Amino acid sequence: MKLRRPKAPPPKYIVLNERLFRYIRDGCSGAGDEVLESLQAETARLGEETAKMQIGPDQGAFMTLLVAAVGARSAIEVGTFTGYSSICIARGLPADGRLLCLDVSDEWTSIARRYWARAQVEAKIELRLGPAIESLRKLEEGRMFDFAFIDAHKPEYGDYYELVLPRVRVNGLILFDNMLWGGRVGGPRPVRGAGGRAIDRVNRKLARDRRVESVLLSIGDGVRICRVLARER
Repeated sequence: MKLRRPKAPPPKYIVLNERLFRYIRDGCSGAGDEVLESLQAETARLGEETAKMQIGPDQGAFMTLLVAAVGARSAIEVGTFTGYSSICIARGLPADGRLLCLDVSDEWTSIARRYWARAQVEAKIELRLGPAIESLRKLEEGRMFDFAFIDAHKPEYGDYYELVLPRVRVNGLILFDNMLWGGRVGGPRPVRGAGGRAIDRVNRKLARDRRVESVLLSIGDGVRICRVLARER
């Protein structure tokens, strides 16, 4: 009697197309937000290569929800660009919550400042300009955060992580953006470019780092979420 091979289980993922993405985007809370849509449009006018650094509306809605769900009162963002993600984070914070934004560009963050005011979150946000590693090293002694979002110079992701991790409380969250690197990770050949290689290293490191519990999600260009575990004594 010939035994039949068991059928392989169906794949547990959906390949997105434009129609499905629009369905997902339009199904998020706050879809059609006037401030964020206006900011997207202004950022688009900076040029395609620059504008693609902005997160998408589905990711922004997801971060607002996460910040509120964990009860974050203090947050830090490494890489602010024109302010879309900072608005989403700030909206998830309580009225007395605080978000520290680190960025190197006065030009791009000047756009962010205008939209923080339009979104009425500017009172929650502090901006510090300068190289991110330097700014992280200069943080006040004992300053801690409940939520961190890292979306800056990709070759420095590993450095950002090691500097941010001690500053995030137990059970706090650290999010990384662009962790699928345009779909170029996970192939048979090494990832090309310093940014892609750095992201691949960080992904592999976080998968086995016992200081955090993490998951890599296919939202936008890939979001890695890390929950900080209790420190060993």
